[in-house]
Amino acid sequence: MITRCKPLLGTFVEISVDQETKQTTIDYAFKAIEQIQGLMGFHNPASELNYINRYAHHKAVDIHPWTAQVLRTAKQVHRHSRGLFNCGIGHRLVAAGLLPRHIDFTNHNLGGIEDICFLTTELITSSRPVCLDLGGIAKGFAVDMAVKILISEGVSSGVVNAGGDLRVFGDQVYPIHIRNPNNYSELIEIGSLQNVALATSSLYFSKRDEQESHLINPFGQDESDIYIQSSDSYSIIAKECVYADALTKVLALSKQANHPCFAKFSAQAIRIAA
Repeated sequence: MITRCKPLLGTFVEISVDQETKQTTIDYAFKAIEQIQGLMGFHNPASELNYINRYAHHKAVDIHPWTAQVLRTAKQVHRHSRGLFNCGIGHRLVAAGLLPRHIDFTNHNLGGIEDICFLTTELITSSRPVCLDLGGIAKGFAVDMAVKILISEGVSSGVVNAGGDLRVFGDQVYPIHIRNPNNYSELIEIGSLQNVALATSSLYFSKRDEQESHLINPFGQDESDIYIQSSDSYSIIAKECVYADALTKVLALSKQANHPCFAKFSAQAIRIAA
């Protein structure tokens, strides 16, 4: 097994392959992740995401095919989750001090992902000002793109793991562990995975630092019901990591392992109570 690791996407991204392969093959996968971070990162004021946030309600914005794919998927999950997943909550994360303030939306009636309209496959507008944050879906997409590149370069099996959002591919079976919500330093083995993705949402470390929760209720009206405080761990198994990543938020908000949204995307929910 060959493993390489880089700090990307606000975490450490680890790529492991089960065979001798060219160094450039893994480099290609990392470069794709870096490109997605550059396109969709909220922290970078010059990212395409922040350009959308500034201008999409004023004019049509031409976007990268990868950004378009993530936005379409976000709209799809928003629709089938009945609004529980909504990446138009960036302003609330800014208000909580969890994201930097690039734009002043104080006097705006902000919309959400439902206000993004596709004029063509890669041309969008917004019917209202938005402050999108793709942190709850783009990481999973980056994992999927890295896997796609590895497979296209002839890698038969391996794992791409972005801070717990991971995807295994090929014939190899991999044991999977997640943190125990009652003891952050302890790992719980939840089984083995083959040719699927797993993502987990939790508040292991934000609780310890007494920060605001990064789990946001898009229907919340005040701080008492906007920032979700929960000691539980929420995991989703799906065919693609982009869906696993997004659907963990649906599970964390609904607390329903049988939410109809999961069946729609052929996903399995796992909730570990603290």
